[in-house]
Amino acid sequence: MTYEELEQIAIQLHIGEERKIYTSGDYTLSLLRPTKEYKNYDINRNLQIYLVEKDRKPYRPNHFRLLIDLYTRVREYPNSRNKLLEAFDRIFYGEDPLSLLPLLRDYPYSQALNPLDVELVLAQLFLVEQCVSYNGVSKYDPPSLYLQGWIRQFITENGEIDQVIAQISNRNTPKVGYTKCDDKNRIEFNAAPMPLWYLE
Repeated sequence: MTYEELEQIAIQLHIGEERKIYTSGDYTLSLLRPTKEYKNYDINRNLQIYLVEKDRKPYRPNHFRLLIDLYTRVREYPNSRNKLLEAFDRIFYGEDPLSLLPLLRDYPYSQALNPLDVELVLAQLFLVEQCVSYNGVSKYDPPSLYLQGWIRQFITENGEIDQVIAQISNRNTPKVGYTKCDDKNRIEFNAAPMPLWYLE
């Protein structure tokens, strides 16, 4: 489904309601509007993403799972870098994640944490969750640009994973070069940027 379709599902979820978003083989992704009120979260906006993997109990994947997965993919197949960037950018810009699988069909990734289709849908879920659930005033417009900037940086740069994880763990923001043309808060904002503009 497109970003807009998923966003509408997220917005319309009632408190206590869970909705399965995607199932593929032994994997299921779902969205939940929790009934419990958490500190610093508006109960009417809070969303939780759940992943059921094979025979394991449902758990809440976090952004690190996605980013580490991307890190391993691009290092297994370095020549897939630009295709990965294009696929995840097109998800950010609103396309259906599953429509982008053909972009990456030539790369039989074997070291990743999740199947590629699950990873693409999970990325879209995280982007929607950031926009719908963000509590407070984001530095970015849209708020999902924080995660998208890190996705771009993880795929593009060759730093050691420990160092990159430490940066995001300390609540650092991605480098502005990965976000500026998509950020409506910045003078560099471009409503129709060139593909992979941040690689120039």
